[in-house]
Amino acid sequence: MENNFDKIQKKTKAKEKITKVLTYALLGFWALMVLFPFYWMILTSVKSYSAYNSEYIPKFFTLSPTMENYVNVFAEVPLADYLFNTVVFTVITTVIMVFVTVLAAFAFARLEFRGKNILFTIFLSLMMIPNELVIITNFVTITNWDLRNTFTGLILPSVTSVFYIYLLRENFAQVPDELYYAAKVDGTSDWKYLTKVLLPICKPTVITITILKVIECWNSYVWPRLVTDDAAYFLVSNGIQAIRESGLGRENIPAMMAAVVVISVPLIVLYLIFHKKIMEGVSRGGTKG
Repeated sequence: MENNFDKIQKKTKAKEKITKVLTYALLGFWALMVLFPFYWMILTSVKSYSAYNSEYIPKFFTLSPTMENYVNVFAEVPLADYLFNTVVFTVITTVIMVFVTVLAAFAFARLEFRGKNILFTIFLSLMMIPNELVIITNFVTITNWDLRNTFTGLILPSVTSVFYIYLLRENFAQVPDELYYAAKVDGTSDWKYLTKVLLPICKPTVITITILKVIECWNSYVWPRLVTDDAAYFLVSNGIQAIRESGLGRENIPAMMAAVVVISVPLIVLYLIFHKKIMEGVSRGGTKG
């Protein structure tokens, strides 16, 4: 009996090892597939123009990296202006959106008023409307209000999000009602309860929403392309397109890759710093009880 048990145990351990090896091999292959474009982008950005054009067969390394492309990008195109516009757009939009989202989520989670559930259902149904239809409506509205080529026109359509309000509302709803009633008995106002109790408890979700909105604003492409044709209001998405269409982008691929690296690095760093918070906030927002 002992011999049979040992054999079964050895077979089980062998299967576990094989499964683990296969799992790590597949994960490693997938990670390589995902990370390779970033590696190729950075590699191309540090190759000189002449070295890149002389490669009939692409090389996966370079022995003479250069930062010349980064200097050329900032010198020959207004990339710094595009970055500044994007930072302004991202910060203002995110601050307003978080403020609106917190208030709306609190109202749906804790306040009692007639038709709240029906209104929330209608509100959620807005998620079923295709973005293309919303963009068309927003474009007509912004044009009629003469807000094209302005930061106001860029920001206004992005200050609310049904999904973020739903996510935060579910997180607020997890906080026991007894805590709210006790606070009201003590004479605590709704605003004080929100800022002193709810927000500290639900901080991971608020941080998650903030980070996701920053990423969304930074990567925004279609809307800025529609409402801005003045280079003074171009974001990095418009700027990359302008660089690509210019002589520099068409002829100097390494310089183009350098511009892409400069634009991508802030988001990559942001995600690497806060990725645990993002996962924690999303999981908390979607879990009841």
